[in-house]
Amino acid sequence: MRSTLIAASALCGLAAAAPRPQEINVAAAEELPLPTVLGAPLAATNTPAVTYDPTAAASSAAAAVSTAPADPSSRRRAMKKRDACQQQPGGFGPVPGDGSVEAYLAEDSILASAAQGASTPSGYINAFTDLQGSTQQIGYLTYKTIDSGDYDVKSCADFCDSEKYCLGFNIYYERDPSVEPADSCANPDPITNVKCALYGYPVASGSATNYGQWRNDFHVVIAGSNGYYKLPTTEPTLPSFNAPEALTAAIDALNEANSYNGMHMSNDGPFDPAVCAAYCLAQTEFDHEHLVDENGNYRPCNFFNAYILTKNDVPQGTYCSFYTQPWDASYAVNTGYSSGADTYKVEASFSYTLTTQDDGTVAQGDSQ
Repeated sequence: MRSTLIAASALCGLAAAAPRPQEINVAAAEELPLPTVLGAPLAATNTPAVTYDPTAAASSAAAAVSTAPADPSSRRRAMKKRDACQQQPGGFGPVPGDGSVEAYLAEDSILASAAQGASTPSGYINAFTDLQGSTQQIGYLTYKTIDSGDYDVKSCADFCDSEKYCLGFNIYYERDPSVEPADSCANPDPITNVKCALYGYPVASGSATNYGQWRNDFHVVIAGSNGYYKLPTTEPTLPSFNAPEALTAAIDALNEANSYNGMHMSNDGPFDPAVCAAYCLAQTEFDHEHLVDENGNYRPCNFFNAYILTKNDVPQGTYCSFYTQPWDASYAVNTGYSSGADTYKVEASFSYTLTTQDDGTVAQGDSQ
């Protein structure tokens, strides 16, 4: 997987909008292209494997230090051609009323009742209830169809808990055709699939925007869509760094000691501070090789702060802020701010300190 990345140094066209160093770089978030796949496909019922490759993501982040980010390569999923009027798999969920679109979307349907009556699973926060759209946002991991046909929130939560990077899930009913629509069967009888889609970021109501599609004369719709998420309280120790410290906000060191050393942001994959670590180490290596001043000094990355940046509660990506020296939790005071009609928030903030600090001095005899 090729990560979609953006770094402060690459935003040369946004100089006029550049914030002060510790302020969240909203321009970077706005410039970041969206990944190609944002949610579960309609109609399909197989459970694909999670494709996020943390090693590849870290390598891509490190490579971004010395090269400007490029547009994401076009990626097309190979789709098996469907045979006209072929029986479709799945369909274990209940069909409301006469099976019409109106019956699926009725406020008093059995589907709406199931969604409204669902309990929030232990360890999760309810993000939204009984919407008529499924989630489309960054961090999509995989999905499954619940073969029991039950609106089984606990099963979906267990599925999320089984995936290392999962921080949220969307469970919903989908009105699908019983056979593949074609001219000779343009509007077949409906079946209902209960789907559970996993995400590597918290899900939000603002991203439940997949309202279905037309397939010939058959209307696929979404009903009873609920979203749940959890925020990480711990993150694993990363090579070369001390154990992370969980923070209540982002670090704002007020540019003390001129320590701020840039930012980096990624959104093609789940929340993963390892991407920040790879960029931090590569940045130090690049500066040591290419940006030594006349006194033999360069600016190392000895500390970074990784967190989830949200816009109106919808995740925008993994935000990394880099510093030449560590800062303790007393400097974690930036919870976000409003810009016009939009509100940006900091979630799941963690700081990492390089185990052996780099003094930023070229040793005598080092070649440049």
